Order: sequence, then structure tokens, then C-alpha cells
Amino acid sequence: MMAPLVRRTWALRGETPNLLESSGIGPREKVSVAAALWLTPLRDRLELYFQTLVNGFFNPWNVAAFLEALLLAVPGRVIVVWDGGPMHKGDPIRQTEEVFSDRITLERLPPYAPMLNPVEPLWSWLKYGRLSNFAARDAADLNQRVFAELIEVRRSQEFLRALFHASELPLPRALFS
Repeated sequence: MMAPLVRRTWALRGETPNLLESSGIGPREKVSVAAALWLTPLRDRLELYFQTLVNGFFNPWNVAAFLEALLLAVPGRVIVVWDGGPMHKGDPIRQTEEVFSDRITLERLPPYAPMLNPVEPLWSWLKYGRLSNFAARDAADLNQRVFAELIEVRRSQEFLRALFHASELPLPRALFS
């Protein structure tokens, strides 16, 4: 959302920083993000694929489009492990699964199990860490910042491994080191 998440700062005591936000922007402006953390076929690297939507949300149609784009970016067979959220269900998802049945398998995490999802800590890190105290001029500005932060994450094998290790999913042997 557009309103900055105000957190502690390194400002001197008694000198509260001013976070200027544009009051002319509607309160509903936002950036939605979908991401997939994937293991390369050799099981030696993790990769991050993501998409953002400015002033939109990931409904089943947008998630189906995300899956199709993911299949273009990721070679070979893909097993998607995700939660049972409403955006991961419905006709668009079933149709995508049928059309790409030779390349994709969809597996659901147990209900109420965010601790098994390695992407969940990414959202906390992004929102409560990197974007705290950030007052975007508009949704496009927020999108640009989110995109830049995720590009940096994509470049760090150490960070991507930490996301996987933070989850309670069993790790492939190659990632134990």
C-alpha cells in the first residue's frame, strides 16, 4: 500500500524524520507481487522469478498468467508448491495445468502452513525491512523500488538459500552446504 510503514530510524532522539506522502493519491493505490523460488535442474542454485502488478491484485487469471510466464523462464518440468489461497484455485488455474500438463505439476501445502513456504520470509523482509519508512510518490514509484529490491535479492545466492533454510521444507542435498 502507499502509506509508509513507519519503523525505527537512526534519527537523533527528538528529531523525528518527516515521511512525506502525497495526500492526492487514492488510498487504494498499491503494488502486488508474486514470486517463485526455484531450484535449478542441477540442484546447485536457487533462482527467483517475480512479477509485480501496479494497482492490481493476483486473482486466478493473473496467477495463471504468472505460471505461463514462469514456464517460459524456467526450462524443463516444473513442480509448483504453494498454499491453498483463493488465487491459486479456479478455472484459469485448472486450464493452465491442463494446457501445460507435460511441464507443470501443482502441489498444495497443508492449510495454515506459511512456515513451509520459502517465499513467505521474503515478504516480511521486503515490507518490514527494505520498504519501511519509504514514502513513495505514487504506485509507479513504489513498483520501481520493489522491483529494484527484488532484482538485488535475485543476485544473492546466500540470501536465496537463507529463504529456503528459513522454511521447514526438506532441503535438497545440494543446498545443505
